[in-house]
Amino acid sequence: MEKIHESSKSKAVDVNIEKICTVIPPPPFSPSRSRSLLAKLDWNIMPFLSLLYLLSFLDRSNIGNAKLFGLQKSLGMPTEGPRAIQYNAALAIFFPFYVAAEIPSNMMMKRLRPSLWLTIMLAWSICTIGLGFVKNYSGLLVVRAFLGVCEGGLFPGVTYYITMWYARHECGLRMALFFSAATAAGAVGGLLAFAIDKMNGVGRREAWSWIFILEGILTFIVALAAYWLINDYPRTARFLTGEERTEVERRLKADRGSLADDFDFKYAYDALKYWKIYIHMFITIGIYTPLYSISLFLPTIIKNMGYANEKSQLMTIPVYAVACCLIIAAGFITDRLRQRGIFMLAFEVVAITGFAMLASSNKPHVQYAGTFFAASGIYPLVPMGVAWNGNNIGGSLKRAVGIAMHVSFRNLGGSISAFCFLPQYRRALLTIFMSVYLRLENARRDKNGPMLGSYTEDQRSAERGDGDNATFYRYTV
Repeated sequence: MEKIHESSKSKAVDVNIEKICTVIPPPPFSPSRSRSLLAKLDWNIMPFLSLLYLLSFLDRSNIGNAKLFGLQKSLGMPTEGPRAIQYNAALAIFFPFYVAAEIPSNMMMKRLRPSLWLTIMLAWSICTIGLGFVKNYSGLLVVRAFLGVCEGGLFPGVTYYITMWYARHECGLRMALFFSAATAAGAVGGLLAFAIDKMNGVGRREAWSWIFILEGILTFIVALAAYWLINDYPRTARFLTGEERTEVERRLKADRGSLADDFDFKYAYDALKYWKIYIHMFITIGIYTPLYSISLFLPTIIKNMGYANEKSQLMTIPVYAVACCLIIAAGFITDRLRQRGIFMLAFEVVAITGFAMLASSNKPHVQYAGTFFAASGIYPLVPMGVAWNGNNIGGSLKRAVGIAMHVSFRNLGGSISAFCFLPQYRRALLTIFMSVYLRLENARRDKNGPMLGSYTEDQRSAERGDGDNATFYRYTV
């Protein structure tokens, strides 16, 4: 009997130990282990996301390369006179459909799974291939519109996806790495167009047709692997150990507090009525209008300086290479210093300088230098802006909708850029306003509320539905 009693006591002790272990969370990783964990996330997440966006940007902007190789003439589109605006309309029609898809897309990705939803690239690869087979202007418009719908979910979706893995002060660099693929797409597009020009006449097709077909096939091949290569969430990541999954989730909770993470339409409504998001939307449309002017028209801009078609394509590569380096450098510095607004203002000044050089001089070497300043100022603003907005939206679904609102509105700048080539100076004033306001609001909360580290878990949970209006929440400035 004594042995049975001792055995039952031993089992009871074991059970109690198990309960204690499940209640007491493991200690946080050391700084060196945290760095190793971040590196592991980066290597398993960022390269493929960057490849997706490179292909996306390539497939939407390669029409600029196709234009130099006879697209307009082949489809019977006038190149001079009032009807020459048909090409601009073909550029612009992409963006309203792109914008319309973004908010529903982010909500669906929250509702479903990233690996499932992001395979939408299969649809846009088919649209890109279809562009190579259009016979007239009407066909070009229809396929560009479908391309916009199919591509609409990628950028806001991936931006939101990054916030599901990284703390707020780590998102800037990762979004910069992701968006740097846009500049890589410009460089790759110019190089591919130069090479594909040699295929003019192959299969009785002109070079512009092969640009769409070959680049669309490349996207299709990558899309086939996307479903298996995208990990949905930290808790289900195949490349992480159980301990690492727990640490990623702990870091995210520590960074964002105990804010609501469930799917409830009231959080989507909170985003729609949140005035700070609208300020960011107006900042970003001032960024994207000149950005798309660069991405869609750079080969033509350089050609108009007096260079041949082939050389114009090659001369776009250094411009994008410099911009790519600055995107990554800016992302690293802004994350390290945990500052966004002041750096955005600095790059806005650089961009304004570049566009002023393009507009005010007739000298090719001054204009070409202006393209470097313009691209180097504009491109780093995109990941900085979306990171700044996403950093300051509390709550999972509210952040998903807020990011989609931000991205969708800025892409209307693509429609504007199709018809004009002007920098937007008002964005600098809005950037100053947001930077000052957020600093003052953080100071007010520090003054009027409890010490930031003194909140209990119960106090945080009581405000879990308040998003970034929670008193323990602090904005990224």
